[in-house]
This record gives sequence, structure tokens and C-alpha cells, in this order.
Amino acid sequence: MLKGLGQIGDMAKMMKQAQEMQEKVQQMQDDLNNMTVVGESGAGLVKATATAKGELKALDIDPSIFVPSEKEVAEDLILAAIKDAQSKAAEKSQSEMGKITEGLGLPADFKLPF
Repeated sequence: MLKGLGQIGDMAKMMKQAQEMQEKVQQMQDDLNNMTVVGESGAGLVKATATAKGELKALDIDPSIFVPSEKEVAEDLILAAIKDAQSKAAEKSQSEMGKITEGLGLPADFKLPF
């Protein structure tokens, strides 16, 4: 259709690829909101569930950690579980983004601004 138009045809192809990439990234962003990861601490005494975008959704805390004299330990376990969930969310997000960049023939470590 654009054969013989040289650079204009290349530009149209690039614009189409950019639009496809934008659609894939938007779909991935939507998917990340539906994926969950679970971070744990204290050998599973505290579990934090977050979306793959890092939004905390739930905490599951074993009641045995609620000993008044161990308040600081309980707080540390809760923070550790949340940090673990956030770390796993970031890894999942990078993994999913890597699938898109790989599919576009971009380097594996290419970072998109999203």
C-alpha cells in the first residue's frame, strides 16, 4: 500500500508498531492490577498480599505474634512481610515488562518509562 513511498512508509510502520506497543503496555498494566504476590516473614507468621503493581491488598497475621511484650517484633514482622510483597511485586512487574520488550526485539534490560 505504501510501497515506493520510502521513508513515509517506514514512518507509518514505526507509528503502527508504537501504537501496538502502547496497547500491549496498557494491557500489561491492567493485568498487573489483577496479579497478586504474597510476601512473608517470620516463617509465614505474617503474610502480605499485594498486586503486582505493589498495592497492598491484605494482611494475614498469625495471632501468636500478639504478645504485648513483643510488640516491636510483631511490627518488624509486619513491615518485613510488606517489604517482601513489594519486592516480589516489582520483580513480577519487571518480568511482565520484559516479555513485552522482548517481543518487540528490544534488549532484555531496556526500561520503558512506565
